[in-house]
Amino acid sequence: MKKYPSTLKSKTKLYKALSLGMALVLSATSAHAANISKEQIIADISYLASDQLKGRASFSPEIDQAADYISKRFKEIGLTPLKGQSSFKQHFTITNIAPVSLSVTLNDKNIDPENLAMASTMEKISWHKGAPVDTHVIGAQDDMRGKIRALNQQGGQHLVLLNSAHQDMFKRYQHYFQQGLNKLNLEHQGAIVMVLTDMDTIDSFKVEAISQIEQRGLTNVVGTLPGKDKTDEMVLFSSHYDHLGTSKYGEDTIYNGADDDASGTAAVINLAQYYASKGQNSRTLVFSAFTAEEIGGFGSRYFSKQLDPEQVVAMINIEMIGKPSKFGQGTLWMTGKERSDLGDILNKNLKVHGKQIYTDPYPEQGLFYRSDNATLARLGVPAHSFSSTQLDKDQHYHQVSDDLDSLNLDSMHQVIETLSIGTSSLVDGSMTPSRIDINKVEGHGKIY
Repeated sequence: MKKYPSTLKSKTKLYKALSLGMALVLSATSAHAANISKEQIIADISYLASDQLKGRASFSPEIDQAADYISKRFKEIGLTPLKGQSSFKQHFTITNIAPVSLSVTLNDKNIDPENLAMASTMEKISWHKGAPVDTHVIGAQDDMRGKIRALNQQGGQHLVLLNSAHQDMFKRYQHYFQQGLNKLNLEHQGAIVMVLTDMDTIDSFKVEAISQIEQRGLTNVVGTLPGKDKTDEMVLFSSHYDHLGTSKYGEDTIYNGADDDASGTAAVINLAQYYASKGQNSRTLVFSAFTAEEIGGFGSRYFSKQLDPEQVVAMINIEMIGKPSKFGQGTLWMTGKERSDLGDILNKNLKVHGKQIYTDPYPEQGLFYRSDNATLARLGVPAHSFSSTQLDKDQHYHQVSDDLDSLNLDSMHQVIETLSIGTSSLVDGSMTPSRIDINKVEGHGKIY
């Protein structure tokens, strides 16, 4: 028999070992992929992002149709309602506070309504010098957003003189406040009235305002896959299924919300189908499609009150996975990765498959607080959002062009496969992530 040089023999062994390792990786990955049907993913997202649903706006008939579809899919999969509930649908109401009128007289001068903005949870306001209202002046060089945010966190009643250098940001707040506020309840009565002016002293003032308050109904869709033994420990997979509805302008008037967040909702449905088909989950799995994320995250807020957050081991909130991330096709990243070791656990499961979940590449965007995970994180749950969006480049975000044609469905399918692999040790009960420190999570605003 011909003898090979020792170096060649070593290389041959190495190549065989690498080939075997790669084969095992591909085999394991294929085993997961075989349980997640790309065709079914496409069917689900095609319906949820269709023109028929007219953008799935909160309070619209079409969002109810979307809820019916998700409920039907949960039933087909074999899920059961959340413990103590008889339906997949969680019906609840929120309070809408819409401004009706606002007038301000400052130092005996009537202020043009164009220079006024109000966020209020009060039906009526009647302020004057000596009333229980705090007055503030925000100068040209001050951090307007930071100061207004601090007042919102503080609560109470505030009259704010805002230097005209902040006009552009003022207009954003004004537009937002004019839409009216939504609150899960009215446990706090307060208001912030902003006046765009170069006055910097208040000798006298009079503020009169009226708001209309009404109750409006919303619906989450929640299904569970009971655990085999650790039934009181829950892993939550979530997304939001609402979007922006329609526009009054342009040829295309429908905000289809294919990426935001029909993509995440399709992922939740198909992960439910995947784990139901395996039937081996030690922990109870909860699959939730939240409503009203776009108007303040009220679906997740209501949901969080329906269970003991201490029993929620982790929250995998899936938000906009329809396009390749900056790290390549089929990759994704997570928000707040430094707040718990959930990312480390997922990556430990993924390492053998040559995959990983990356750190949020857009920390300046504050994305940890901009989706439904924040509500559960405030309760200590290792709750993070998982996404692939390139927010710094995405031209379709909150545009009517966020439709099915703008997505990369191959990449989306790969992301869902990655999540199915990464979450395996959460599902089988072998790994438990650290809790989030609630003292390091910013709370909800009290007024808006």
